[in-house]
Amino acid sequence: MARNKQEEPPMKTDGWMATFSDLMNLLLCFFVLLFAMSSVDTDKWQQLVASFSSNYSILQSGGEGLQEGQLIASGASQLTQIGDYYAQIGLNQDGSEDSNRDALLELEQKEYEESEQMGEKIEQILENKGLESEIEVQVTQTYVSINMKGALLFESASADLTADANRVLTEVAGILKNYEDNRIKIEGYTDNIPINTEKYPSNNELSYARSLAVFYFLTGENGLSSENFDVSGYGERHPIASNDTAEGRAQNRRVEIKIYNSYNSK
Repeated sequence: MARNKQEEPPMKTDGWMATFSDLMNLLLCFFVLLFAMSSVDTDKWQQLVASFSSNYSILQSGGEGLQEGQLIASGASQLTQIGDYYAQIGLNQDGSEDSNRDALLELEQKEYEESEQMGEKIEQILENKGLESEIEVQVTQTYVSINMKGALLFESASADLTADANRVLTEVAGILKNYEDNRIKIEGYTDNIPINTEKYPSNNELSYARSLAVFYFLTGENGLSSENFDVSGYGERHPIASNDTAEGRAQNRRVEIKIYNSYNSK
């Protein structure tokens, strides 16, 4: 019978050297890291700390968005702030000049300048006719408004033009003939005192009837083309003074004729 072969004893190895080598590598990396940190710029380190000062959330703004051209608390909200900042100084999102914005600003300037010229010309005509105390002229970027008090044009609760109204509107028609190619809007307004008659059930009907009466007089009696006219009645809405006093209600009872400049008549 053959003898069982005896197992050979395990060979002794130098495995501890691999562990020791790994430990030395870790220590070397640790000291390199310490050395690198010791040479970090203090300001940059503070900025890094500040960027994590809001619970490490990029959705919260941890501070001012722009400080000396640097983002201190970067995040989604900061991107919005950058866009707003660029828009304010006339730049695109990438920081380049926004030519569209410059063109828009130039257009707005031209619109307002034309409205101012129209307003000055109309005011001069009204002064020459002695109507500056009866008609108010207002200038905006898009139009010039001729504001006539309702008491000058109509009797109380009526949409029939008075004799004074015929006189004043005849002069106004002469002004409008200079702007027949422009868009012209006639708007009627009342105070907040309710009206309920068979002819005018509410202030809305009364205000529209008054603006319509002015429209018919300008286009029928004075020969203005009706093509570019709009007629509206707003009742007691959009007051320009308080309805708590008689003076304020008198101001709110009015008819406005808005002459739009050429930029806003297309």
